Amino acid sequence: MDALFLNQLFNGASLASLYLLAALGLALSFGLMRVINMAHGEMLMLGGYLAWMTLLVVPGALGILLAIPVAFIGAAAMGGFIQSTLIRHLSARPLDTLLATWGVSLILQQGARDLFGAIGVEVRAPEWLTGSFVAFGVTLPSARLFIIAIAALVLGGLALLLLKTRIGLLVRAVNQDRMMASASGIDVKRVDFTIFCLGSGVAGLAGVMLALLGPVTPNVGQSYIIPAFLVVVMGGLGSIIGTTASAIILGLFAALAQIFVDVSVAQMLLLVFVILFIQVRPQGVVAVKTRQLDA
Repeated sequence: MDALFLNQLFNGASLASLYLLAALGLALSFGLMRVINMAHGEMLMLGGYLAWMTLLVVPGALGILLAIPVAFIGAAAMGGFIQSTLIRHLSARPLDTLLATWGVSLILQQGARDLFGAIGVEVRAPEWLTGSFVAFGVTLPSARLFIIAIAALVLGGLALLLLKTRIGLLVRAVNQDRMMASASGIDVKRVDFTIFCLGSGVAGLAGVMLALLGPVTPNVGQSYIIPAFLVVVMGGLGSIIGTTASAIILGLFAALAQIFVDVSVAQMLLLVFVILFIQVRPQGVVAVKTRQLDA
């Protein structure tokens, strides 16, 4: 039982890393812009397919390392295209953005089926990611350790970007008071564009990590879009710290619940847990104080 518990604890940590990578982009776009992007899961899908194509050209260890920036840039470019052509015209109507991005999601899924087929493609991980380590009786797959490390690096890089750079200062200003930031001369639309591209790029990077664990299909992003929204809502809108804490809590909860129930029941219990948590603490794990929310 102890070995099973420790194994599920590790699985929970790796699942939390995937939740975190999938949710960070939503935490930025949903938390800052109040845009309900239903096509966010398709950015994960795009990242997975870009990783597959990169590894076809450059196989091996170099290929997977090259796939990370390729997927980030490709998904960021797609996010920028969606934001500039569609979302920026609907930013004042959140319900319209939900419906429009849902349509974009369906279009991207069908496009992936036409280009790559409905069955999906499999990314061949390099040999150094196919092994495993054993510690305290727990088997630690190299691929999952790699995912945890990448999630930590992305989180640290994003924290540095938001806290130590000019764009981070502008993002925090817009998040606290959008109208005052605009009146102060900040180009709010450019900040929105940058944040949406960044969030989409992180989602594309998450797609590379998903591709290491299973085949990339046109519907692969749909498996993580709902947990990603749950993580963002539970963490507190716009809070990176809250999103991180929420991803860890939900990842561990989902993994430990599978000791006693099957996967489908664990997913249902996860939803019930978030609903109960929001009832007790509506502001989320970390409450973000902004003038625009108080208005």
